[in-house]
Amino acid sequence: MAETVLTNTGLDSFLDGTPERRDPVFTRAAEAVLGLLALRGADRRTGVPEPTPGLVRQLLVEDLPTFVYAAPGELGAYPAVLGALAARFDGGRGEQVVAVVAEAGPDFERAMNDPGNLTWHRWYASLLRSCGTDLADPEDVRRRLAALDGAPLPDGVRRADLMGRTALADVLLAEALTRAYVRDAEADPAAGPLLTDHAVATGIAQVAAALQDRWTAAGLAEQLAGPYARFAPGPDAFPHLVLADALLDEHLDYYGDSAAPVPPPPAIETPTAPGAVEEDADALAAAVESLAEGEFGSYGGEASHLLYVVYQRGCSAESVARKTAEYEDWTVDPAVEDLPVPVPEEAPTAYAIPPLPELVRLLGTPELTEADRERLAGPARDLAAVVDRLAATGLLFRTGDAFGLTPRGAGVLRYLLRVRGIAAPDEREAAAWAAPTVVAAAAGWPAASAARVLADWLHARVDTAEAWSQLLAALGIAHAGATEAADARRLVEVLDTAEAPVEALRGALRDPAIGEYAHEVLRARGERPDHIQVPTSARALYVLDGLPAKKGPLESRRAAFDAAAAAWPGGSAALVRAMAEADRHETARVLGPLGITLP
Repeated sequence: MAETVLTNTGLDSFLDGTPERRDPVFTRAAEAVLGLLALRGADRRTGVPEPTPGLVRQLLVEDLPTFVYAAPGELGAYPAVLGALAARFDGGRGEQVVAVVAEAGPDFERAMNDPGNLTWHRWYASLLRSCGTDLADPEDVRRRLAALDGAPLPDGVRRADLMGRTALADVLLAEALTRAYVRDAEADPAAGPLLTDHAVATGIAQVAAALQDRWTAAGLAEQLAGPYARFAPGPDAFPHLVLADALLDEHLDYYGDSAAPVPPPPAIETPTAPGAVEEDADALAAAVESLAEGEFGSYGGEASHLLYVVYQRGCSAESVARKTAEYEDWTVDPAVEDLPVPVPEEAPTAYAIPPLPELVRLLGTPELTEADRERLAGPARDLAAVVDRLAATGLLFRTGDAFGLTPRGAGVLRYLLRVRGIAAPDEREAAAWAAPTVVAAAAGWPAASAARVLADWLHARVDTAEAWSQLLAALGIAHAGATEAADARRLVEVLDTAEAPVEALRGALRDPAIGEYAHEVLRARGERPDHIQVPTSARALYVLDGLPAKKGPLESRRAAFDAAAAAWPGGSAALVRAMAEADRHETARVLGPLGITLP
């Protein structure tokens, strides 16, 4: 099969008369480069595939890092092949290709060395090469592969990552082969077809396997599909990825972007035994699947949502009653919906809804009655049954009305989030972020999580004045000009500014966004800050952020605005203008419902 795959690429004529023909590294690189260019549709009328800037960039940063293994010391052969190929073409085409190769060279090397681009075949080829295997000898590959039982994974790479990348590579290669065969059948190329009818008749999957062997290690595809299939498990070995997909959907509903990070858990336990996290994830996925079968009523299908929201809260405990009230469309005060729930040391196994005073505190709705509480009790018991089914895995707990993730459960949820590309840092990673990064992330987190992470960030820098200055400055620039800018500014309210160095606060007085916040903190601490230093924009934003916005009647918001405008130099028109210039998004959101038109 290998001899009949990707024929008529012009490899022999390309190598004829060149000293590189005797260099096996150059020859192997040439075979892959010419084959992939031809497979992607490069014109072969001259006998070799004609490189174009677009095809060359795709080859360097996509195809080679997906399909080909090359040792670090051999990477230079691939740009060299492209340079030699470009020299065969007159006019500006060769110069364009050389320019693209030079420009994409660093990206090519990064992509080839990026563990995130590894497939099972590329990874095992690298392991085999590291122990001296002749990658062109299928018998040596088989013998050495047998000695790799229990081979380690690359640092920071999970088995599911390698499986997913391999599955994607398989699809991409099969599609490229199919398109090439159809293209040649329709056009009858003068250089001859890339694939023989016999090769295609045996199946595209076998053709792809032959190419994988040629580009990684001889006989490897057959071994990983046969006697050593356990070394390269496929999608069926990862049933928990269905749950991971559901969690990704939840995250996109919350943030709209997988790169938007969730808060790090305060306590996380990750088993060190190989495959232990995957086994826990499988058990949790099985529990979620069983809940969706209808036995647990209307809340059975909400399990993945419950898991996500508890993690998104920074893994702080949630209330069964409060979550039930949200599901039942009861009014829950936004000021309390993210507050952590105390976890009692012990409680009866059977669920009981909290007493009315506690329920009022949890929901922030003082008008609740005992009849309301009784009405919520039934649905709350149903939701508690769902939580208890999840808790049977040992990854969640429920004590009384409080429920949440165990440290081991936090580790499993973090694994499930990260395996689908969601940014889920741990505390150490978040503490290492730059100030603008941690502020931008914390702006979208519950206040308790934001306060904890920002405090840890400062503690990691020994709470120095420089660290405080960096963080305070970031509060003003994070999300500047975006709708989240106000959320970033308000993070100053979760900081323990009573411990902030005075020099850092005085330095923040001139900040155009939080200068007035700094002024008020200093004044509350008995200092006498110079108010003249505070920019007009910072004063206007302080007024804007202090207006009732998310709750309460519009009349209270209007009264608060009128009172502020009466004390503002130039009156309401000047205040609205200053607010709009400083943060147009938030000004429109807060003042728009009052019928105030922005300039």
